[in-house]
Amino acid sequence: MPRAALPALLLPLLGLSTAALADCPSSTWIQFQNNCYIFLEEAIKVESIEDVRNQCTGHGADMISIHTEEENAFILNTLKQQWNGPEDVLLGMFYDTDDASFKWFDNSNMTFDKWAEEEDGEDLVDTCGFLYTKTGEWKKGNCEISSVEGTLCKAAIPFDKKYLSDNHILISTLVIASTVTLTVLGAIIWFFYKRNSGSGFTTVFSTAPQSPYNDDCVLVVAEENCVQFD
Repeated sequence: MPRAALPALLLPLLGLSTAALADCPSSTWIQFQNNCYIFLEEAIKVESIEDVRNQCTGHGADMISIHTEEENAFILNTLKQQWNGPEDVLLGMFYDTDDASFKWFDNSNMTFDKWAEEEDGEDLVDTCGFLYTKTGEWKKGNCEISSVEGTLCKAAIPFDKKYLSDNHILISTLVIASTVTLTVLGAIIWFFYKRNSGSGFTTVFSTAPQSPYNDDCVLVVAEENCVQFD
């Protein structure tokens, strides 16, 4: 076995513990860059937008916030191709009358917007934002809604452990323990391999057969016999 082969086999194992903790909670979530996203397809009756937000916080997340054109496109494409979302999806924003500006519920900065139109002097009290899935643009609408066709949630990676299921925590722990065990075992095997290889070379090169004839003895056909050592 080549000397570099065994360490190379161990390298993938060292990343397992990191991967186990960095993933989204389950396969129902979808990862994009440093965030996990889920669309709760259940249609629910609500009394306020806080009821919608509670759907997300109950899963360890918050209502969706969007900060780049790429993220907006990702959400739009995923809603169409995988989540089968409705025509309008409620965004996690509200209009703050004190600052006269829109803000995200997750307290992230409003660094990007994609409003379809801007009207001067419009009354924005109790105004929320909606993602119009046919164009990817945002629309303003009344926050006083009575039902939603689904809830779009977002959470940053790594997920807070208090929101992870017990099974996910157990699996992550087992993966980490297995990784440590295999790494230690591999190191021990590599140590004995190198030690045995070294001793083998020493035996081969340090042990030379002794000739039964002295150094002055020259073998010549049909000549006198050489004297042997006892």
